[in-house]
Amino acid sequence: MRAQFVMSEIGVGLRRNLTMTFAVIISVALSLALFGGSLLMRDQVSQMKGYWYDKVNVSIYLCNKSDAENSETGSKACARGAVSPEQKQQIEADLKKMDLVQTVHYESADEAYKHYKERFGHTALASVVTPDQMPESFRVKLKQPEKYQVITTAFAGRDGVQSVEDQHRELDNLFQMLNYLNWAALGIMLIMLVVALLLIVNTVRVSAFSRRRETGIMRLVGASSFYIQVPFIMEAAFAGLIGAVFACVMLGAGQYFVIDHGASLRTKMELINFIGWDSVLTKLPLVLAIGVLMPSLAAFMALRKYLKV
Repeated sequence: MRAQFVMSEIGVGLRRNLTMTFAVIISVALSLALFGGSLLMRDQVSQMKGYWYDKVNVSIYLCNKSDAENSETGSKACARGAVSPEQKQQIEADLKKMDLVQTVHYESADEAYKHYKERFGHTALASVVTPDQMPESFRVKLKQPEKYQVITTAFAGRDGVQSVEDQHRELDNLFQMLNYLNWAALGIMLIMLVVALLLIVNTVRVSAFSRRRETGIMRLVGASSFYIQVPFIMEAAFAGLIGAVFACVMLGAGQYFVIDHGASLRTKMELINFIGWDSVLTKLPLVLAIGVLMPSLAAFMALRKYLKV
C-alpha cells in the first residue's frame, strides 16, 4: 500500500467534509476533556480524603454541671450528673488501650472557653457564655481515620459522656457531594461521546458516498476491502487525534491557570491539598489513545455495517 495515496485520500476527505470534521473535533475534544477532568476529580477527592482524614479528630464531650441541670429539657445523656474524676480517668484509660487510637488530648473547660472566644468572640452569644458552660473533652486522633465509628460505638451513651462527634461525617458529606459532581461530569461526557460517535459515523458515510466512484473503480481493479477502508478510518483517527490534543491542552491549561498560576486556587485555598502535574501527565496518554482508537473503531464499524466496501 502506498502511503502517498493514503495521505492524499485523507486530505481529500477532510477538505470535502470540513464542517463535519470540525464538529467531530470539537465533540471529541469536549467529551475527552470531561473524561480526563473526571479522572482528575477522582484523584483530587482521594487526595483530599487522605489529607483531611489524617488531620481531623473524634471529639468526646463530657457532661458538666450545666448539662446535668438541664438534662430534663435537653439531652438525656447527662441525666446521671456531671462527669466524675474517676469516669474521666476511666474514659482516658480505655481510649489509650485501643489499638486504633494514635493520640489522646484532653481539653479542659477553660481551654474550650478560650478557643470559643478566639473563634466566636465577635458574636453576641459570646458575651453570655461562661467557662463553666463549656464542656470538657477528649480529642482523639486515629491511626486509621476511616474507622472513626468504632469510637462512637464504644463511648456514645457512656456515663459522663455528653456526645461523641466525629468531624469525618462533615467531610463525608463534602466528599459525597464531590462524587455526585464527578458522576454528573461523567454523564455529560457520555452524552458528548455519543454525539461524537454519531458525527463520526455520519462523516464517514458522507465521505464514502462522495467518493463512491473512486471506491467502485478500486473494487473493479481488485483492491481489497481493507485497502479501500483505510483512508476513511485514518480520516476519523486524525480528527479524533486533533480533538484529543485539544482535550489535553484544556486539561493542562486548567491545571496551570486554575490550580497553579498566579491568584489560583492553590494560593486562595491553602487548606486544600490539590493534585499536581504528575496526576495530569499520567492521564494525557490515555486521553490521546482513546481519541485515536474511538473514532477509528466507529469508522470501521460504520463502513462494515452501512457501506459494504
